[in-house]
Amino acid sequence: MNFKLVFKFLSILILIVSGFMIFPLIFSIYYKDNAYPGFIISALIGILIGISGITLIKTNSSQLSKKEGFLLVSLSWITIALFGALPYMISSHMSLTNSYFESMSGFTTTGASILTNIEGMPKSILFWRSLTHWLGGMGIIVLTVAILPMLGIGGIQLIKAESPGPTMEKISPRITETAKYLWLVYFILSLIETVLLLGGGMNLFDALTHTFGTMATGGFSTKNASVAYFHSAYIDWVITIFMFLAGANFSIHFRVLTGKFSSLKDDELRFYTLIVIIATLLVTISILNRYPNFFEALRYGAFQVVSIMTTTGFVTANYELWPHFAQTILFVLMFIGGCSGSTGGSIKVIRIYTLLKQSIIEIKHHIHSKGVFTLLINKQLVRKNIVYSISGFFFLYIAIFFIVSLSVSFFGVDIITSLSASAATLGNIGPGFGMVGPADNYAHLPLTVKWILSFAMLVGRLEIYTVFVLFIPTFWKK
Repeated sequence: MNFKLVFKFLSILILIVSGFMIFPLIFSIYYKDNAYPGFIISALIGILIGISGITLIKTNSSQLSKKEGFLLVSLSWITIALFGALPYMISSHMSLTNSYFESMSGFTTTGASILTNIEGMPKSILFWRSLTHWLGGMGIIVLTVAILPMLGIGGIQLIKAESPGPTMEKISPRITETAKYLWLVYFILSLIETVLLLGGGMNLFDALTHTFGTMATGGFSTKNASVAYFHSAYIDWVITIFMFLAGANFSIHFRVLTGKFSSLKDDELRFYTLIVIIATLLVTISILNRYPNFFEALRYGAFQVVSIMTTTGFVTANYELWPHFAQTILFVLMFIGGCSGSTGGSIKVIRIYTLLKQSIIEIKHHIHSKGVFTLLINKQLVRKNIVYSISGFFFLYIAIFFIVSLSVSFFGVDIITSLSASAATLGNIGPGFGMVGPADNYAHLPLTVKWILSFAMLVGRLEIYTVFVLFIPTFWKK
């Protein structure tokens, strides 16, 4: 294990994130919120560590092995979350636990918050927490597409850390170009949404922060009431549409932007769209008696369905006041998530779709025991080993969900809150039910529970395997 190379890469990463602190620093100076010392000190610490690591750590190798890659990916998120917590600690005098929770929630695009008075926080701090969303949202795709090639993993397998099942094709022969194209699409969509939100009456600060939360499917808002604060049907629909786009595969967005509209026939995208439509209609019908007309119910139903399905976590209504049927649908959506290659979290649509098709095949086998049935996705044969991998992931995900739930309940948290907090953090969603519902936050939870849930966020964002492989003794053997 070449630890020197791993730490050198971490130094570069810290240096890059330090550079991004100039943006909240600018907002701090503009709004005169007196939080600028926190960003200056944090940036200087990051620059010092980064430059020291790059210059002092000498290594002859520049290629990461597979094991070093897994270690680097996990340590990257842990380190960046710790580094990102510094402004909270220095400027807002938050504890290490709360600062790390907020930072991990930001970078993993979870959107679970411990802030009780968001609007009372310095504008620059709020911008930083939203910016961590935006960096973390595309960051995980870049880690899979740009870093894993150094592990010697080629082409079609590059996104396996994102989805160890049927995966997207390369959009460029060169991996570095693929990463650049994905970032370009991410930036273009973010720019379009920002302009549209400005057209809806938002100021630049709110437009940027809500765009960051939308495109990263993160959910941090600058308002205590989240998106509901704006009381605008236009803003609700703009964010709903872009949350839906963020939950789709970004390689499809690239192909559509380059004129390849046939990519819209993708099986996962169609199944994803079908789930959203059906869930939206069911929720809308369920809440009809709570709104003046069908279109108002559709507006709120669609927003909340897409927000939970894509693991964004924005809210425009307190859905805990909705009928139990609507709440149950939202809870189920927490376990589905977005598409592979998206910024969404949770289990992912492609895994659900693959397991569903395999289940249908198994039923057919019971009827026609001698029949030969093949699993096809996008008209391509899905190998058994991929189905086994997805099945293994699904089992691990559910097992970890129950383990985290039990761990949280051990510290005196009620069952509804324990289950929903586990689902919301492991799926990188943010708000849940009970004491962590849309009208509440995570501030009141015990310190140990916050660390447990911070770990759940990390595990969920890195798709379980990347983290848990580090706990296998053979991983550390030569």
